[in-house]
Amino acid sequence: MNTSIWHTHFSGLARYHVGATHRLLEAVSCVSAEDYQRDVGLFFKSIHGTLNHMLVAEHLLWYARFAKGASPVLALDAEIEPHRERLAQALKGGSANWTPLIASWSAERFDGQLDYQTSQGAPLSLPFAATLAHVFNHATHHRGQITAALTAMGQPCPELDMVYFLLAEQAPKA
Repeated sequence: MNTSIWHTHFSGLARYHVGATHRLLEAVSCVSAEDYQRDVGLFFKSIHGTLNHMLVAEHLLWYARFAKGASPVLALDAEIEPHRERLAQALKGGSANWTPLIASWSAERFDGQLDYQTSQGAPLSLPFAATLAHVFNHATHHRGQITAALTAMGQPCPELDMVYFLLAEQAPKA
């Protein structure tokens, strides 16, 4: 088993990502179909549009780049899954894929580069660890947009700060 500082750090982010994804989707499940699809001023317009973007970016683009060395060509606003429940399941499943992938890498891999092509086909090479951090930061950014939309709709929002996740992980299990 790989236990470098990189593995510890990114495994923690991956666990948080799974938990935060589940908590957000639980809160979103209580939103009416109309509010879920309504343009609420987010970059990808609606909660649905933002969740679809998260599926595209994190799972279909970034995961393919990190796991397979592939560079899919896919629009960032593509609607991959129009069905609400299937989209939620795809996001949950996709978030769970990062933990075993991170565990599979050698410690040296984190010090390397990630070579890929952008969605427009331009070649890029970026620091591997920093780019992986971007994936989790990107998810946090869009979860924050969705929780702001939920608040504006008068809906309850889950507490998604990472410190609360860490405290819950440390709490004695009943």
